[in-house]
Amino acid sequence: MSMIGESEPMQAIRRLLRRYAGCNAPILIEGETGTGKELAAREVHYASPRSLGPFVPVNCGALPDSLLESELFGHRRGAFTDARTSEPGLVEYANGGTLFLDEIDSLSARAQTILLRFLQNGEFRAIGERPLRVADVRIVAATNISLLAAVEAGHFRRDLLYRLNALYVALPPLRERGDDIVLLARHLLREVVRDQDMPPREWSPAALQALARQRWPGNVRELENAILRACLRSDRLDIGVEELSLTDATAHAEARAPAESALVASALVDSVSVDSAPVDSIPHEQGFASAKRRAIEVFERTYLIGLMQQAKGNISHAAEISRTERRHLGKLLKRHGIHGDRLRIG
Repeated sequence: MSMIGESEPMQAIRRLLRRYAGCNAPILIEGETGTGKELAAREVHYASPRSLGPFVPVNCGALPDSLLESELFGHRRGAFTDARTSEPGLVEYANGGTLFLDEIDSLSARAQTILLRFLQNGEFRAIGERPLRVADVRIVAATNISLLAAVEAGHFRRDLLYRLNALYVALPPLRERGDDIVLLARHLLREVVRDQDMPPREWSPAALQALARQRWPGNVRELENAILRACLRSDRLDIGVEELSLTDATAHAEARAPAESALVASALVDSVSVDSAPVDSIPHEQGFASAKRRAIEVFERTYLIGLMQQAKGNISHAAEISRTERRHLGKLLKRHGIHGDRLRIG
């Protein structure tokens, strides 16, 4: 699937991606979940001189530290137990093409160091191999959070951020793309009907209006799921509003807005005083940066504790309340040692 949309934000993104396609500098793509970050990376790849080379996507969240170097750079026979054959790494597979690093924010501190070393000069060494090799690979990284905010909070290396965002793209959420929602709804309906081997379906005008009114916090991915459910519910060729069942998380969140606003306000007030160190206790040469990083950490932890108490330890419910993607919320909770089940706070 290619990037679909005729709205001004999407036309601006396409123009930017085409410009970026002509050089080899790394690109950092930021955007909410479901905004099409991998599609944007593919658009760059296939518009570039590397289009005949491989496009290799990597989910950084699925790379354990123990296997990171082997997965990225490969290993030679006998390099470790069970290394019965030599295996190339993902960098070697991507040679002459593009290596797409999705969820770059999920890399551990050690993994960030390993990646930074590779990005500095493109050199790598397979495990069990002495000579260095150089990879002809373009790096495109993606994240659904602000990496700058992660740097300020002390969770991501500043020097790695500067290596990754030589070129930067911020993808617009679906709610800011106007008539693209209707355009996507029609396209995705055709795809769902084809993939599920169903008779052709169409949207009723009322259904399209209802879809266009939604905020879609999960963006295109959430829209696609809603369309699949509507197709499975409907026996008619004309899908109406009743099949959409749009009593979704957005509507529930808006209904709870007053209570949630109080929770957020309480967390903000508490974060000023709870567990905060006096400014005088911070060395002057590190004063502002250290104080800012500490304030962000205190706010995050205080807010998350209040959020999980409000949600009675249910992470899915907490994600719905805070309008945060569940997987990202799970990462934040883990980072601060807050466990949703049984509200264990470590």
